[in-house]
Order: sequence, then structure tokens, then C-alpha cells
Amino acid sequence: MKAWLVAAGMLGVVVAMVVGIPVGAHHASAPFYDSEKSVEANGVVTRFVFRNPHSFLYVDAEDDNGEMIAWEIEMGAAVMMSRRGWTPDTIKVGDRIKVVGQPSRAPGTFGMCCAELTQPDGDPIRPAN
Repeated sequence: MKAWLVAAGMLGVVVAMVVGIPVGAHHASAPFYDSEKSVEANGVVTRFVFRNPHSFLYVDAEDDNGEMIAWEIEMGAAVMMSRRGWTPDTIKVGDRIKVVGQPSRAPGTFGMCCAELTQPDGDPIRPAN
């Protein structure tokens, strides 16, 4: 009977590990982006990568000193964005946009996540439905 309990316990651990792997494979944004801060970029889209597990938007924008900054904005998974009407053509190279989001924690980088995207006049960028 004791061996049966040990075997059942081991099976339970193995099942928990297998089931837990997909959940643990995804990361939270907090270690990479500072949710206590906000940054803004007004510029031109240079690339929009619509893919899983994360889409990325690249924007060239001037900083306060007139220096050009290449921003990398981490977005959601293409499959989730598609469910809300987004496509690879929702944002096009050359579009002027305003992006406000959480800055990267890595010194010397210009990453952003959890961003709000708007037209230069403040109108939200929404996918066509």
C-alpha cells in the first residue's frame, strides 16, 4: 500500500509539471518594462511585425534634443489581435502615429509595451471591423 501512495504522488507531480509548463512558458511584462513610468513617441512607422507570440511595431521618433530614436513597441499575439480585427495592414510603413506606453527597464534601450496607439491628432488607431 505504501508503494501505491508513493507512485500516486509521483504521478501527481509529473502531471502538475506537464500541465504547468505551458502556463510557465509565458512571461509577465513587469521584469522588462516599468509600469510606474510612461514614455511617449511621436513618429513614423518603419515596420509592423504581426506574429505570435508577440507582434512588434517599430517607430522612428525624435527625442527632446532632436535626436532620432528607433522605438520597438511590443504588442500582443497576432492571434489575439486578429480576434479584435487587427491585420498586418492595420498599421502601414510610413504612417505617422503617437505611442504612449511603459518604457523598457534595460538601460540604453528604447523599448515600450502596453502602449496606446493614436493618430497624431489623438484619434485612436482602431482596426477595421
